[in-house]
Amino acid sequence: MTSGPYSVAVAATDGMLHFELGLAYEVFGSAPDAVPGPWYDVTVCGARPARIGRFLVEPDGGLDRLAHAHTVIVPALADIDGDPPADLVEAVRAAHDAGARVVSLCTGVFVLAEAGLLDGLGATTHWAHTEALAARYPRVRVDPDVLYVDNGQVLTSAGKAAAMDLCLHLVRRDHGSVIANAVARRLVVPPHRAGGQAQFVSTPVPERDGHPLAELLPWVMRRLDQPLTVEDLARRANMSSRHLARHFRSVTGTTPLQWLLTQRIRRAQELLEVTDDSVDAIASAAGMGTATTLRRHFHRMLGVPPDAYRRTFRGVRPGG
Repeated sequence: MTSGPYSVAVAATDGMLHFELGLAYEVFGSAPDAVPGPWYDVTVCGARPARIGRFLVEPDGGLDRLAHAHTVIVPALADIDGDPPADLVEAVRAAHDAGARVVSLCTGVFVLAEAGLLDGLGATTHWAHTEALAARYPRVRVDPDVLYVDNGQVLTSAGKAAAMDLCLHLVRRDHGSVIANAVARRLVVPPHRAGGQAQFVSTPVPERDGHPLAELLPWVMRRLDQPLTVEDLARRANMSSRHLARHFRSVTGTTPLQWLLTQRIRRAQELLEVTDDSVDAIASAAGMGTATTLRRHFHRMLGVPPDAYRRTFRGVRPGG
């Protein structure tokens, strides 16, 4: 296994859940056609052949090889009542100390917490286990509502589908929005649900014609370059702003204003990656008004200014 910037080690031990393990392998193990450069080198690491659900997984190497990877993925554990496997906890701690980016999916967070990697940090897991996590590890700031938490070197996801959101978030961090969207299209999943989105939404997408947002959301997406307000959206949907906010919360898990801002930032990301337009022109095309406004919101949401984002992902474009 290489230790390059795209080396990914997926831990495999008895009692893990096959969904999260398979999901991680699928996202990082298969490069989309749009990738112009290197993709991830994925290795499954375990002390011995692992019984995962009804499957027997033969690892590529031992747990000691986690410390040689750039990114370590810890899939979900089926049993959270007992202590996590001691050898896995030690291997994950050693990988973190060696500088690896450590990622837990669903209840894999109990391994990270046991290793002390989450002390003083925010974390999440499947909503059904957040109380147990908080009770057992009081030094961890458990957020029961969000899809995932990115602390930089240590990341945690909520349950099941949220593991996909976090994996796509990692691809977006490493390769940019265009490539992450290409991976999402291949897997036929939503390209971007922000980490702060609620775990619970009563309806993830408008499911039927006639739903108040079924026509509104596409209408907005075609007009991101325009100075839309929440009042504009409410007027278009023929409802009050308060009523619109309730529908948005039930469908998207967030407010109309935050959803609109997220779409504008996503549009700006794509334009920074695939065009030579100036930041001023991109701010206008994304409906942010001025480059100053774009820079402020872009840095707040992504942690880097638009110019730095462009330098990082300039060569990551389909066919580039």
